[in-house]
Amino acid sequence: MKSKLVMAALLAGMMAGTAQAQNVGVSMALFDDNFLTVLRNGMIDYSKEKDVKLQIEDAQNDVGKQLNQIQNFVASGVDAIIVNPVDTDATAAMSQAASAAGIPLVYVNREPANVDQLPDKQAFVASKEIDAGTLETKEACRLLKAAGKKEAKVVVLMGELSNQASRMRTKAIKDVIATPDCSFMSIAEEQVGNWSRTQGADLVTNWLSAGVKFDAVLANNDEMAIGAIQALKAANIPMDQVVVGGIDATQDALAAMAAGDLDVTVFQNAAGQGKGAVDAALKLAKGESVEKKVYVPFELVTPSNLKDYQKKN
Repeated sequence: MKSKLVMAALLAGMMAGTAQAQNVGVSMALFDDNFLTVLRNGMIDYSKEKDVKLQIEDAQNDVGKQLNQIQNFVASGVDAIIVNPVDTDATAAMSQAASAAGIPLVYVNREPANVDQLPDKQAFVASKEIDAGTLETKEACRLLKAAGKKEAKVVVLMGELSNQASRMRTKAIKDVIATPDCSFMSIAEEQVGNWSRTQGADLVTNWLSAGVKFDAVLANNDEMAIGAIQALKAANIPMDQVVVGGIDATQDALAAMAAGDLDVTVFQNAAGQGKGAVDAALKLAKGESVEKKVYVPFELVTPSNLKDYQKKN
């Protein structure tokens, strides 16, 4: 009798352990993106610590495909869903699908358009995009002043306009330029580079070919900033004549800064966002409450503090 009781207790313990295991579906906007790769890897690493199973899908920048992935996660009965949205204006249908099934959903990195109307058991984990553009532009302003510029022309490389991060980072650039301290700056050109290094290089090459004069390049992300650097070098323009700024503090960007090519970037804590998203998803799956908006601060990166960030992201 005693042995049966012991066996029953062991089985109960095993079943309890199994019940605690969580399956989380993750839909990423695009695997082929440097920053999002760091974010994805951060979630994977943290999920191993928490003994959580992640099912990660690549939406390949396709809104329809991402919605299908959410619907498939719902059909398979995952415990929670994490979404890095392709189009931040297309999140209402995803929220509705998860909410109707009673499955918690957490948006990560890109702010959904419905962030202020998220249903119960849904949250958003990211960094305040307006802060990124503000930090980048204020530092560019300081550098241009230090170089003795009385008037400075700026070109702006924007991410996808369907993305809230692109819109907010660009707004921040314009807001800083509108302040008295930085009003000597003006925008000569602005174009969408879709977060792409290649497109960033092509745009800057085209501007140079058209005779556009500028003192600074402000990019919504590091990839486009690196593309700008490539175009400037191809045109034999000395890098100390142009201030180049980016955002994310990717490893490639930090290498460009160490080489003296990139003047400023802004550290976006990919691992912190990934950890925060997984934590929020697990808490919601357990019926615990979390803040609707969880923000991980941006941090300014310059050559003076570069060494503090070279092993991050």
